[in-house]
Amino acid sequence: MPGSLEIRLERPSDLPAIRKVLIAAFGQPQEADLVDGLRRDGALQASLVALLDGLVVGHLALSPIGFDAGAPDPPPLALAPVAVDPLRQRQGIGKALVRAALDEARRRGHGAVIVLGHPEYYPPFGFERASKHGILCPYPAPDDAFLALELHPGGLAGCRGLVRYAAAFSAV
Repeated sequence: MPGSLEIRLERPSDLPAIRKVLIAAFGQPQEADLVDGLRRDGALQASLVALLDGLVVGHLALSPIGFDAGAPDPPPLALAPVAVDPLRQRQGIGKALVRAALDEARRRGHGAVIVLGHPEYYPPFGFERASKHGILCPYPAPDDAFLALELHPGGLAGCRGLVRYAAAFSAV
């Protein structure tokens, strides 16, 4: 990958570029609207940007989730959405964002991260089927696409049943 890659928490000046990357990566505004909604609702636990030579080329959001039977404190985090500018994909930027997000979640004391995503992409980070832990997806999705990662031993304790995403997800 040419240039210098930096991963950091978002800054207010990044917001227009984050929105642009999300729309470019997904080809629609819904994911950008989701991130705006999470931010507006105070549910954006962490918002990471990837900068290449100072330009925002990627974004990843972490937001708290609950379960129909409650959740531990601090709650697990949803890793969504993850976006990389289409012109910069397949250069390791997404993987760098995921690694940084997992480090940030650990640093903040969260025990687990949940993702609904590509079944081949996330297992190398340690993710496994959430159903193995009794965690159910609230959306119609293949079992192998709904994944969980324990950030420390016992991090999934108390995480059972149907996942409840932040309210902003219901608008997507």
